[in-house]
Amino acid sequence: MPSKNSVFTMKLEAELHEEFMAEARACHRPAAQIVREFMRDFVRSQRDTRAYDALLHDKVEAARQEIREGRFSPSSEVEARFADRRARLLAGLDEPDL
Repeated sequence: MPSKNSVFTMKLEAELHEEFMAEARACHRPAAQIVREFMRDFVRSQRDTRAYDALLHDKVEAARQEIREGRFSPSSEVEARFADRRARLLAGLDEPDL
């Protein structure tokens, strides 16, 4: 476990402080331990969000590049292809080539 060599001071409403301390006592856990868990969860969530945003940005940029290079199918073509595929599947025919 990492050493605890930093102090974090914060201001909050007295009522929130009292409620939080009461809940910490009710679950027999130190308030500092709960706050550390909240902080770790927040850091993890923010990192996950940034990683997802970067992934999404890269996917969108790749799609834009494909469009610029003319490597795409018009929506009418895609709709027609999948309408045919749905019809063949519903009719029990073999899987059509895409």
